[in-house]
Amino acid sequence: MITKNDIEKLFFKQLEKIVNQEIKEKVVEIWVKGCEKGNWQSVAELEKMPFTLLTDTMGVSFIEHTIAVTEGALALAEAQTKNYRKLPYTINTDRLVAGGLLHDVGKLLEIEKDGSGSYQKSRNGMCARHPISGAILAAEAGLDDELVNTIACHAKEGDGRPQVIETVLIHQADFATFNPLVMLSKSQLIQ
Repeated sequence: MITKNDIEKLFFKQLEKIVNQEIKEKVVEIWVKGCEKGNWQSVAELEKMPFTLLTDTMGVSFIEHTIAVTEGALALAEAQTKNYRKLPYTINTDRLVAGGLLHDVGKLLEIEKDGSGSYQKSRNGMCARHPISGAILAAEAGLDDELVNTIACHAKEGDGRPQVIETVLIHQADFATFNPLVMLSKSQLIQ
C-alpha cells in the first residue's frame, strides 16, 4: 500500500515549493487515493509504470514525467517572470506546482498492469480519460475550481476551453516531454 509518507518522499522537492499547507496536504491525499483506487501497491510499481500508452516512452516513467512536467512548467513561469518588463497576468506558484504534480494523477486509474509485465488501459480508462478522472479526484478532495482546471484542461479536453495561466504552462511542459518521444518513434525527430 502506498502511503502519505511515500508520496511526500517521491515529490519532496516539488512539494516544498507549495506554500499553502492545505493544498500541499490535498496533493498528497489525492495521490494516495489515486494509488488506492488504481490498485498500485508500491512506489517501485509507480517508478516502472510508463507515463503513457500512446507511444514508446523509451523508459521514461510516470514519476519522472510528473516531475519533469512540474519543473518544466515552473521554468516557463520563471522565464516569463524574469524576462517580461511587466507580466500581464499573475502566476500562482502553489497552483502551478500542485497542478503539475496532479495533471496526470488520473493515469493511476487509467493504466493498469496486464498480468504479463506490461500495461494496458483499464476499464476506468476506457470510460474516462485521465484528465476527467484526475479532475474528479481533485474535486472530491476539495481543491478549488482553478486547480481542477489545471488537471481537466491540460490535454485535448482543454482545447478551446477557458484555462487559468497555470494550465497553459502545464500543457506546454507536458507536450514538450511527450511530443519528442512520439516524433522519435516515427523517425521524425531530427538529432
